[in-house]
Amino acid sequence: MIQNYFNETRFAVTVCDVAGIILYMNDKSMKTFEKYGGKDLIGQNILDYHPEHAKAMIHDMLLKHKDNSYTIEKNGIKKIIHQTPWFEGGDFMGFIELSIEIPFDMPNFIRQ
Repeated sequence: MIQNYFNETRFAVTVCDVAGIILYMNDKSMKTFEKYGGKDLIGQNILDYHPEHAKAMIHDMLLKHKDNSYTIEKNGIKKIIHQTPWFEGGDFMGFIELSIEIPFDMPNFIRQ
């Protein structure tokens, strides 16, 4: 059972199973996707809400269990999106998406 560790965080957390069915959305995720149904998206397939090029990428992630990261800008807000597989007892269970608002002038530190 998924605990509510992420419900009140300032970043969106969405968890999908191996078929792309949304299993969990924290409060921020539900608010972010409110116009698509918010909480009612739980139990729906994430593929039904993406354009064809994104569906192909999601299929590839589900098939190859690989990470995907990118930044977006929408409505004056910049976000980093990180999608990563999750496992239970070594078995692939689906992927988790983190959507985190970031500043436009975010510093980058190189550490050695």
